[in-house]
Amino acid sequence: MNTKTAAEQTLYGGGAAAPAKERKPMTLHRLREMQAAGEPITMLTCYDASFAKVMDSAGVDCVLIGDSLGMVLQGRSSTLPVTLEETAYHLRCVTAGNRNLFVLGDMPFGSYQESKEQAMRSAGVLMQAGAQMVKLEGGGWTPETVRFLVERGVPVCAHLGLTPQSVHAIGGYRIQGRSADGAATLKQHARELSDAGAAMCVLELVPATLARDITQAVSMATIGIGASKDCSGQVLVMHDMLGVTQGKLPRFVRNFLEGAPSIQAAIERYVVDVKARSFPDDALHGY
Repeated sequence: MNTKTAAEQTLYGGGAAAPAKERKPMTLHRLREMQAAGEPITMLTCYDASFAKVMDSAGVDCVLIGDSLGMVLQGRSSTLPVTLEETAYHLRCVTAGNRNLFVLGDMPFGSYQESKEQAMRSAGVLMQAGAQMVKLEGGGWTPETVRFLVERGVPVCAHLGLTPQSVHAIGGYRIQGRSADGAATLKQHARELSDAGAAMCVLELVPATLARDITQAVSMATIGIGASKDCSGQVLVMHDMLGVTQGKLPRFVRNFLEGAPSIQAAIERYVVDVKARSFPDDALHGY
């Protein structure tokens, strides 16, 4: 019996792939069902209509229009210069090519820190551009903002660990939560954000044991990047996982295009490996 998935058959041969089941649009309700069932959620960054179509065809669950666009598209040294208008533009591009992906929009630096009301106005811009959820960084002061948005119908993804918008405050792109005090703070912030109504939380550059502890302690789905394979899902920057980014990459990155016959096949491989929990390998990609 041939037990390969359609994606695996496409990548490695073995006859024509079986007809794929028609995809249904991903919703927050379906994502919560996946989390409850223990099915890993797949997410990649995306910035335009063409790649949205490819990711949809490849079976990706969610796309993040990340402020990473400042670095991978604009050539900036950080995410800080990205504006709300630029993020909204790329959201409109992605949604023009999207049918089934669940779409998250990053709240850029300076678009939500001033007040809850400012955050709501900024979230409104992103939601009107096509976002189904917004993402904001940090803990401690953010739960009040999260609760304010959620109560007004805006789904929220939190972001803890390495928070790139705070790169100058935390002293660079460094692993977070290694000390006992640091781990305790991140756990507390995660619980507070979950209690405030955040539906997801990106955990970036945190030790695998801490990421697992947080995942088990909160009701929101955890999306790892440089965290444990036991998070509720995984995310990578598209340019990183396709080997486009030049220079030294973090150890949590894997080039999925290497050995693949096409970009779509590389993305399919990413989906297969995340779903099977063979990526990330905590020994190779974790901390």
